[in-house]
This record gives sequence, structure tokens and C-alpha cells, in this order.
Amino acid sequence: MNTAATKTAATKTAGGSRQPTELRMARDALRDLRADLLTGAFAFRPLPPLPDDHRLLRLLPAALRGPARRLPHLALVGLALLLMFIEVVNSYSSDGGFVRALFLGVPLVVLVFRPIGAFWLSLGGMLFTAAVAPGTWVAWPWTGVSFVAHLVVLLGVAARTRPRISLHMWLLTALAGGLAAATDPYRGAAVAFAMTVVSGIALTLLLAVRGWRDSRRQVVEQVAVVEEERSRRTLLEERTTIARELHDVVAHHMSVVAIQAEAAPYRVQDPPEELVAALATIRQNAVTALTELRRVLGVVRADLPGDLDDWGPEAPQPTLADLDGLLENVRRAGLEVESVTTGRPRPLPQGVELSAYRIVQEALSNALRHAPGARARVELGYVPVGLGLRIVNGPPDGPVKASGGSGHGLMGMRERAAMLGGELAAEETGDGGFAVEAFLPVEHEAVPDAAPGSASHAVPGTAPDAAPGVVLRKDAP
Repeated sequence: MNTAATKTAATKTAGGSRQPTELRMARDALRDLRADLLTGAFAFRPLPPLPDDHRLLRLLPAALRGPARRLPHLALVGLALLLMFIEVVNSYSSDGGFVRALFLGVPLVVLVFRPIGAFWLSLGGMLFTAAVAPGTWVAWPWTGVSFVAHLVVLLGVAARTRPRISLHMWLLTALAGGLAAATDPYRGAAVAFAMTVVSGIALTLLLAVRGWRDSRRQVVEQVAVVEEERSRRTLLEERTTIARELHDVVAHHMSVVAIQAEAAPYRVQDPPEELVAALATIRQNAVTALTELRRVLGVVRADLPGDLDDWGPEAPQPTLADLDGLLENVRRAGLEVESVTTGRPRPLPQGVELSAYRIVQEALSNALRHAPGARARVELGYVPVGLGLRIVNGPPDGPVKASGGSGHGLMGMRERAAMLGGELAAEETGDGGFAVEAFLPVEHEAVPDAAPGSASHAVPGTAPDAAPGVVLRKDAP
């Protein structure tokens, strides 16, 4: 007995649970319909003008582009006047022709400012004219002209609103056409069915094209974001490489300072305690700075890709004294290169020499990749306030294979020049070659420590007593 009552209660509960769910779904659908087509139906939502970069505007002169941005508005108003004229002419001898013309033209004008309201006006105009004069024209409940006008309104609203609104408009149009046709199935059934089918196909195609354009725009935006992230990653990698190289330079000087501060008291008999304490403080600060520098470098190296982390910080950094070896290697690789030095060669700060070497190295590497068989020229110009560089190559003498480079070259050279407060320019020459020009400033008071083997950077055959000056000719071969 209790078991049967339990089953009956469970059945009622199950039936009761299904009914509220169905009602809730119906309420949700009605709420969505009200939110889409009733709430704020006549809100002011003007049709935006054409964007400045629209391809149609690019074909027009600059003086006409401003007024031409309103072409969609003028097109709707012109279409409304044309359809009204056709409707009046076609129904000149029948009753209600002027009223029908107003009900099909006014919604097209309202569509420019209040799209949802234009839909209600078009649908209400059809129902009103069908009810007032049900037998005064052959095509019913839509005439041929009002058929086109209502379809334009549907497409105009769908192009500016959410896809769900298009579905609601299509359902209401089908329902209104069915109700009107029910009063006269002989004439109204075919027209109502045609409106349902044609509007459904048109709205589907419009939403498909709109979705495709939105997807394409998102892809373009995503590609732009990826390119921006790739450029930033390239920039960070170049800055990391520069930071590691500068670490070697700074670490060398800090180590020398620490060693000299530690050895200085032993070079003087009975040094004052104040001097010993000061030197100990200098050494301690140098060691602390060196430790912090290595710690920062460790953090930087942790984020480096594997292909940039194959050499340790102990590797010696090149200077301009090693430039002859670089040029010889490039010549063996097949690039005929000439070197010219102007001014009085002198030792420069290690950071300047390292950056100058890397700029020359990267420029010659680019010449090997992008201009096979060309001739190159490397010019160094020593002036009292800095160092001038110019690396120029001629056009290739054969086909050039596509390069798989990651874009580090020019960006890295610019970063090195900017780091020292200098400037770098890279551009094609008139004969089809490429030129890289840079200037690396040097403080006049700076007296750098001469690195081993860097007593003279003069290229064999240059005069060490030449007058200072940089000769960077644009027309150099």
C-alpha cells in the first residue's frame, strides 16, 4: 500500500517537474522576444556612416569622401521614395494605394534611425492594409513592392543586430503572414509562403556572410597580435643577448676593481687604517655588485630559448681588434669585402667596441644571406666624439633564396646603437644594394682600459696619423 502511494507520488512529482520546465522554457522564450523586439523598440540607433578606410571611399577624390560616407542613408531614403512611387502608380485605380505606399516607405526611412521600430511599422502596415482593403489588389497580404520593402527592412535590421533578433523577426513575419492568409487562403497562402521561404533564405545568407566577415576580422586581429608578440619576443631576446654581453664587460671591470682594492694595502708600508677600511669597503661593494649582476643574469638566462643559451658568460667578447678575423672569415664564405678606416684609431670603451663589432658582423651576415655574390665595403670612422660605421653591399649577382630569419638582425643593431645613445639607419641603395650606417657616441673624457691586443685597430695600409673625420658617402660602392 505504501509502495503504491510512493510510486504515485513519484509519478506526480515527475510530471510536475516536466511541466514547470516546459513552462519555464516558454517563459524564457517570451522574455527573450520581449527583450529583443519590445524593450526599447523605438530606441535611437542611427545607422553608422561608412568607415574612412572603406574600399569604396578610396576610389573617390578626397573632397567627396566626407559626403560619400552617408551613401547607405541616401540609398535607403532613395529606395523608399522609388518603391512608394511604384506602389502609387501600380495601384492608381484601386483604393488604399497611397496608404500602402506610406506603410512601405516610412519603415525604410525609420530604418536609418530606429531599426526595431522600422520592423514593427513594416509588419503593422501589412496587417493594417490587409485588414482595411483585403480585396483591392491581386498579390495579398503583400504586394510585389511591399514584399521587397519588408524584405529590405528585415535584412537591414539583421545586419545591425544580434542573430537571435533575426530569428524572432522571421518567426513573427511568418506568423503574421499566416494569420492574414487564413482569412483568404486562395490568394494569401502563396504570398505568405513565398515571404517565409525567401526571407528565411535571405536572412540565412546574410548571417552566414556576417559570421564569415566577423571570423575573418578576428583572424586578422589575432594575426596582428601574434606579430606584435613575436616582435616583442624578438626585441626581448636581442636585449637579453646584449645584457649578457655587457655582463662580461662590466664583470671584468668589477673584478679588476675588487682585486686592486684587495691588493692595494700590501703595496704600501704601514698604510693608514682609514685607507685600509676604505679599500675594504670598495672591495666589498665591488664583490656585492658582481654577485647581484650574476644573479640578474641568472634570471635572464632562465627565460632564454635553447638556441641562445649555448655559450656561457665566461666566453671572451670580441672587440674591433678582432675585426680582421671576422672579415677574413666572411671572405672565405664567398663575400668580397673591403675595409677602410678613417681618423686616428684608438681604444674605445669595451661596450662601444663590442656593439660596433656586432653591428658589422650582423650587416655582413645579412649581405651573405640576401646578396650572394655581391661586393661589400666596411668603413670605420674615428672622431673625437665617437665612432662612425658604414657597411654597404651591392646588388646580388644571381637569384636570392628566401630567408628563414626571425627578424633579429636589424632590430638587434638598432637596439645596440640606442643602448649607447647612438643612431642607426638601414636602407636600400639606388643600385639595388643595402647600406647600414651607425654612429656610436663616446664621452670625450672617458679613458677606457686597453684590452689585450687592442693597442691599435688600424687596418693594414691605413695611416695612423690621418686627420680625424668620418667620410660616409652615400654613393660608395
